[in-house]
Amino acid sequence: MLILLHKGRGGGMSDMFGGGVTSSLGSSGVAERNLNRVTIVLGLIWAAVIIGLALIMRFSIES
Repeated sequence: MLILLHKGRGGGMSDMFGGGVTSSLGSSGVAERNLNRVTIVLGLIWAAVIIGLALIMRFSIES
């Protein structure tokens, strides 16, 4: 969902969710950077959870 909110380079899905509105406000640079940070942090958390679950499943099956 967060990826769809990013500013589109050629229009598209981000314009449907307010991409065009935020670019005309002048503060879209800060908003875009914060959205990038949140997306990266959540992506890293998601990857860590996937790896953690895989390790839990691997070691619980062998026991």
